[in-house]
Amino acid sequence: MDYKSSLIQDGNPMENLEKQLICPICLEMFTKPVVILPCQHNLCRKCANDIFQAANPFWTNRVGSVSMSGGRFRCPSCRHEVIMDRHGVYGLQRNLLVENIIDIYKQECSSRPLQKGSHPMCKEHEDEKINIYCLTCEMPTCSMCKVFGAHQACEVAPLQSVFQGQKTELSNCISMLVAGNDRVQTIITQLEDSCRVTKENSHQVKEELSQKFDVLYAILDEKKSELLQRITREQEEKLSFIEALIQQYQEQLDKSTKLVETAIQSLDEPGGAIFLMSAKQLIKSIVEASKGCQLGKTEQGFENMDYFTLDLEHIADALKAIDFGTDEEEEEFIEEEEDQEESTERKEEGHQ
Repeated sequence: MDYKSSLIQDGNPMENLEKQLICPICLEMFTKPVVILPCQHNLCRKCANDIFQAANPFWTNRVGSVSMSGGRFRCPSCRHEVIMDRHGVYGLQRNLLVENIIDIYKQECSSRPLQKGSHPMCKEHEDEKINIYCLTCEMPTCSMCKVFGAHQACEVAPLQSVFQGQKTELSNCISMLVAGNDRVQTIITQLEDSCRVTKENSHQVKEELSQKFDVLYAILDEKKSELLQRITREQEEKLSFIEALIQQYQEQLDKSTKLVETAIQSLDEPGGAIFLMSAKQLIKSIVEASKGCQLGKTEQGFENMDYFTLDLEHIADALKAIDFGTDEEEEEFIEEEEDQEESTERKEEGHQ
């Protein structure tokens, strides 16, 4: 607390000094003993203890039978949080300098005459000081207003007693509000932690979900490649068989074409003896060539590939039904998929 600089800036050093000696909790001059926090702010020990007790209701004070480790205390001026030891507020260091300044200030004030204008005056009776409090109208007034003025029928009380009572009430309200703020701050901290943990957990389950779907993609790609290879092998086998038949029929056709040309040339032979010398053998060759036309053929529906058709409707329904569940449900789903795959494979083997 920089008292010197504060006093220099103000034209009235005593008034400014009084402002520096006001407790931020009770809004009155510090009541000894005065404690100093690690953040260098000062408080009446009683005010500090009231706030500490409100913020730590389960803390046992130094005269209790149970010894605890202490609690948390938040400075009402700067909101700096202090971790108390087992002595609580009584473990804070006293600010003897501030206490000595308070004593000197009070001695100085008691020796100074009351300055004119330092006490509020009544608006109705300008020469009368406001010295009583109207409980009925809930406002300060003067004695003349009670005797002759607007507050004759009202209930009044000494100004000082009402002043002390309301300041005490306000101080208690401040203590409760500060304690409530500490509890709200604690809740905010807990909610922020909950927000952070929620984000971390969400990121983790997202990664796990992505990994599981990547496994499914890999399985589908592998199965797709496997089935395409099987279709390709079947296609190659059938094409090889058909191409071999085409080759056989082409050879037979070439042979028959040559026989036809030879037979036509023989028919053009004018001499009977020459014709008869080759005709019989030629006729025999043509008959054998005709018999050779009974080559292999493809069966009806040989080119059909429909037995490679897949019924994936149940798998599509299963994929659409994927949802978050227990591990047991996932295991049952996997078992059902394996049974369906085995059944599909058996059907395909039966078609082949």
